[in-house]
Amino acid sequence: MKNKKIILAGGTGFIGQEMTKYFGKENKIVILTRQVNERTNRNDYNSLTANDLKNVTYEKWDGKTTGDWINELNDAALVINLAGKSVNCRYNEKNKNEIFDSRTDAVKAIGEAINKCNRPPSLWINSSSATIYRHAMDRPQDEYTGEFHDDFSVQVCKRWEKTFYDQLTTQTRKVALRMAITLGPGGILIPYFNLLKFGLGGKQASGKQMYSWVHIEDTCRMIEWIYDHKEINGTYNSSSPNPVTNEEFMRTFRKVTGHIIGLPAYKWMLQIGAPIIGTELELVLKSRWVIPTKILETGFQFKHPLLEKAMSDIISKVPRKQYHLF
Repeated sequence: MKNKKIILAGGTGFIGQEMTKYFGKENKIVILTRQVNERTNRNDYNSLTANDLKNVTYEKWDGKTTGDWINELNDAALVINLAGKSVNCRYNEKNKNEIFDSRTDAVKAIGEAINKCNRPPSLWINSSSATIYRHAMDRPQDEYTGEFHDDFSVQVCKRWEKTFYDQLTTQTRKVALRMAITLGPGGILIPYFNLLKFGLGGKQASGKQMYSWVHIEDTCRMIEWIYDHKEINGTYNSSSPNPVTNEEFMRTFRKVTGHIIGLPAYKWMLQIGAPIIGTELELVLKSRWVIPTKILETGFQFKHPLLEKAMSDIISKVPRKQYHLF
């Protein structure tokens, strides 16, 4: 993609930053954010540089209602919606409601804004999650044969996608991307780096639960592919075709970062630790065995299909101090 206008809703987090770096080199990026000055508060190694920001503007929105920001959607090639409260929290009623509402409210606002445009965007890609599929230890889940149970994370994804497809945007093509755990030089790897520093980079619980992942560059490449292939619409898994077990993931992570020791975290440890750090045990123990059947059928090829090579590429972009004490 070149010389296009791309709207990133909720684009100040890790995935949004990486998409800004990828697409911002040759396109205009408009980031919709609740706090326009939020970008100045990100001072870790993954923050956007002045060069990254040369084609970027920020527009304030509340994630609920339309406003002046809808003018930016006119003539946009692509809207990518990443907005939603993180699920990395305790599932009390307050947080549950915020997780639901932050997703559905943002989708409704974007849908309303698109319908107010004289020249609406060509494509709307809405993030979803590969955790919509059931805990799977027996077989992989794809877009055709995947099964859903009714735990909280599945309910979130189902409501999210239903709200997305309920928006009638007759002139704007729509694709929902069910994202697996997205790997890059930040995001989910930050807590893993902290574990490594203290020799705790071993398997979690049995280590047999499946770990579906995708390199952030392949997520961006997939979005570009979808934009270029006008026949693509509907729901697609954004995940590597080669998921691994939790144990294999941690072993590979230690190998590429040069850590020999990795003490395991037994289930009883996780049960004690999850409430202390404010997260849910499900996020570690659920077996996510997801494969990207539909996007492969379109001819898309992954640049980083294998974990070790993907992880090596990512670690090459991370300062050593992030994952070593010395």
